[in-house]
Amino acid sequence: MYANDNVLLITEQHLFKYTQLQGNIDVDKVTPFIKVAQDIQAQEVLGTKLYRKILTDVQNSTLSGNYLTLVEQYIQPMLIHYAMADLMLFHGYEISNAGILRNSPESTSLPAKDEIDSLVKRQRDIAETYRGKCVSYLSYYPQLFPEYTADQESQMYPDSDPSNYTGWNL
Repeated sequence: MYANDNVLLITEQHLFKYTQLQGNIDVDKVTPFIKVAQDIQAQEVLGTKLYRKILTDVQNSTLSGNYLTLVEQYIQPMLIHYAMADLMLFHGYEISNAGILRNSPESTSLPAKDEIDSLVKRQRDIAETYRGKCVSYLSYYPQLFPEYTADQESQMYPDSDPSNYTGWNL
């Protein structure tokens, strides 16, 4: 683990502001999806060196210039929708001593699997559009981000293709 492993590039407030997420959700249940989207998707696009540099700058409150532009205009929109896609798949479930439980508040109905699949797919499509914009920006301006083209020293190199994603099975 690295010192900045707990740094998040988006907050729950980003999800509340830019998605249909309601404000009465337990934010502790949202954070893991942000962390996973960030660790997988952002690091995959940026490569390990640029990813860690950004996390360090955010942690030290020194993110500025081109790096701030990269995060605010490209990384955050991408992460918002990747996190939301995973949240939509898993949020209705809890794991407890009784096993895996599916929450269903009174006077509500659960959507069908195909409805959820459609919503998740749309979130992923949006995320992958932002991912493409980010990759294009980094590809056009690699000189602005020396960590992007640097030797990753046996770490993750930047990848312009979307992650392998498969739907869910019940």
